[in-house]
Amino acid sequence: MRILLVEDDLRLAETLAEALTDQRYVVDVVSDGESGWEQVKVLNYDLMLLDLMLPELDGVSLCQRLRSHGYSMPVLMLTACDTVTDKINGLDAGADDYVVKPVDLGELFARVRALLRRGNSCSAPILEWGNLRLDPSTYEVSYGDKPLHLTPKEYSLLELLLRSGRRVLSRSVIIEHIWSLEAPPEEDTVKVHIRSLRQKLKAAGAPDNLIETVHSMGYRLRQLT
Repeated sequence: MRILLVEDDLRLAETLAEALTDQRYVVDVVSDGESGWEQVKVLNYDLMLLDLMLPELDGVSLCQRLRSHGYSMPVLMLTACDTVTDKINGLDAGADDYVVKPVDLGELFARVRALLRRGNSCSAPILEWGNLRLDPSTYEVSYGDKPLHLTPKEYSLLELLLRSGRRVLSRSVIIEHIWSLEAPPEEDTVKVHIRSLRQKLKAAGAPDNLIETVHSMGYRLRQLT
C-alpha cells in the first residue's frame, strides 16, 4: 500500500513516515498542498495523510480539488485544531476521517487500516498461489502449514508478486512500487531481496523456481500446474 503524506512540519513528517514504513507501507512525503496535487497526478496512492494547515494550498482546498477532479482515495486529515468547526470543514471538503495533533501513533495506524479496509472492501482479503498464502489484514504469510517470517521489504515484494501473478515485473517497476521516491535503491538491491525471499520459501517447502527470473525482463510467479 502506498501513502502520500502532505505535511509541512518536517520533523513530524519524518517521524510519521518512519513509523508508517515500519508498518509495511510505502510513504512519499511532500511539504505543501500544490506539491501534493502534482504528486497524485503522477502516482496512484491508496491513501493520503493530509495536514489541514499547509503553504501554497491548504488541506481543505486540496481535498476539495481532489474530489472535484474525481480522485477517490481515502483522505485522513491531520489537524492541530481540535474544534468541531475545523472537523466539519475537513469532512465537508471530502476527507474521510481526521486525527488530532499531537498524533497518537496507535490511533493513526488503526484509522489508516480502517480506511484502507473500506477502500478495498470488494477485493479478496487473502492472496493465494498454490500452497502460498498471504493475508494482507494480518501480514501473515505461510507456505503449506509453515509460517514465513519475512522482513517488511520481503513481504511487500511477495505481495506485489502475488497481486501481479504471471505478469513480469521489472526491477524498476518493483522499486517504484515498494520503495519511497526519496530513497530508491540500486536495482541490484532487488536481486538481494529476491534471493533472500527464495531461500525462505525453499526452507518452507516451496519449489526452487516458485519465483521465476525472466531473462533481461524481470520476475514473476511460476505457472501453477
